[in-house]
Amino acid sequence: MHPINEIRGSKSKTLSGKRIVLGITGSIAAVECVKLARELARHGAEVIPVMSRAATKIIHPDSIHFATGLEPIIELDGAVKHVELCGDTSNPADLLLIAPATANTISKISHGIDDTSITTMASCAMGSGMPIIMVPAMHNSMYTHGIITENIERLKKAGVTFVGPKMEEKKAKMATLDDVIHQVIRSLSDMSFEGKNVLVITGPTSEPLDDVRVLTNKATGRTGVHLALEAFYRGANVNVWAGEGVKVPDILPVKRFGSVGDLEELAQNADAHVILVPAAISDFLVEKRDGKVSSSEEDTIKLRRAPKILGVLRSKTDALIVGFKAETGISLEELESRAIKRMKEHGLSIIIANLLEDVSEEDTKALILRKDGKKDIIQVKKSELATMVFDIIGESK
Repeated sequence: MHPINEIRGSKSKTLSGKRIVLGITGSIAAVECVKLARELARHGAEVIPVMSRAATKIIHPDSIHFATGLEPIIELDGAVKHVELCGDTSNPADLLLIAPATANTISKISHGIDDTSITTMASCAMGSGMPIIMVPAMHNSMYTHGIITENIERLKKAGVTFVGPKMEEKKAKMATLDDVIHQVIRSLSDMSFEGKNVLVITGPTSEPLDDVRVLTNKATGRTGVHLALEAFYRGANVNVWAGEGVKVPDILPVKRFGSVGDLEELAQNADAHVILVPAAISDFLVEKRDGKVSSSEEDTIKLRRAPKILGVLRSKTDALIVGFKAETGISLEELESRAIKRMKEHGLSIIIANLLEDVSEEDTKALILRKDGKKDIIQVKKSELATMVFDIIGESK
């Protein structure tokens, strides 16, 4: 057994049963393809490598053989692999992923030129309607060249999806591996939320006490990021509002907030079909002091009630709203009672409640309540919770 099978599906089964043709072109970014291929395998995919002759000068075919478990296709021959894998056949691959995609390859494919193994695969894939993802990598002066820009737009209009690039050091660098994986999963999903606008509000608020100190909450924002990615995978148009310090994947658009006031201002223009609010929003506001309160003096902090962002959102939109409630040191019965009260108060369709002592970095135990009275008690990974929540939302649409 090839060692690739020892890691296949080790992170998730999301891509299990999917066959992905990985086209590797002659960019220096080709050195990233060992990691990319193995990351795809960790999510369950079988990766079928195809290399241009130029790519073999950057990374040895043996390295790609190791990374995928398959010898890379470099020259096309009588086996007509381009038709078998990407043509209109009974058992084609599921996706053509060209990473990295050079200016040369992009331009050839946009004009129907197929003089390499990869461009010929692309011609078959475009003719058969197979999904295609391209991950550009080149010098900035090439990426911003007017003709290259036109070629990229031409391919986008033809249905090709582009991921990245990252603009750094005057270079259009290949997108992060995570962002490529996220787009692959989306492109191979059922797109059940296509056309839906989903807003996720996540992370902690920070209320300034003075110019140095803040009153904040313990929150990583991970649950919200998992929810946003799940919506993205299902084809939704996703927007994230995140507190400071929350790491949001580059592939998701994000607006940052600090205080409850910042959130209240953003909420005035909330526009979405579905809004999820796992954010740790302060229940209290303070009067900010100018400068820095001296550490040598005692001071009294006066708190006043903060507006409920769920209430603000409900007053501005008729969206399906999913609320979250975290408590500590109470019984499950009391948790359920408080969650039901919150759901009724703000017209929530779903609320997820938990006790902080039941939550770890990646796992959670939660009570899921719906407005129709159904409830579930679950103990899962946060990513699995996101899947369950969107399954429930899908039933409610």
